[in-house]
Amino acid sequence: MFKTNGLEKDKAAALPQAADRDAVKPASTPVSCIGSAMKIVGNVECCGPAQVFGTIEGELRATELVIGEGGRVEGSIQAKDVTVNGRVKGTIRASRVRLQGATVEGDIIHRTLSIDEGSVFNGMSRRVENPLERRADDTTDSPTNSADGAAPKKFIPSPSLVPSTVSMTNGRLQPN
Repeated sequence: MFKTNGLEKDKAAALPQAADRDAVKPASTPVSCIGSAMKIVGNVECCGPAQVFGTIEGELRATELVIGEGGRVEGSIQAKDVTVNGRVKGTIRASRVRLQGATVEGDIIHRTLSIDEGSVFNGMSRRVENPLERRADDTTDSPTNSADGAAPKKFIPSPSLVPSTVSMTNGRLQPN
């Protein structure tokens, strides 16, 4: 008789813990998707994660972005996390950028960048602490036209790179 009563107390004590555990689970954010049969011309802004399997011609903003196989973006991209399996022609600004079988033609401003061996990247990569924050002197992806009175871009030559050869000896890199 007392054993049953103790069992009921254990069950009652376990119920609030299960309810608390469920309350802690974050609500899932729906993912916006541009299908392979879709083409969007214009700017796209998504307040959550997005996946692109079609074509976008214009600026694209999202929190997390996946450009799937067959997906194409022609324009600038801004997101916290970007994974490219398709094609991008334009500037990418993101904290973390992953190129996985991608073709990217344009600049990448990032905090971390990974490029797998099946990817093609033709452009400039620049690591900055906060790539989503634009500075006043940063004109990487804002075109200017001297005909309309806008200030021309400043050209600052980068130091020339000296070619060097390196060989591996006993597991250590050795300059030649």
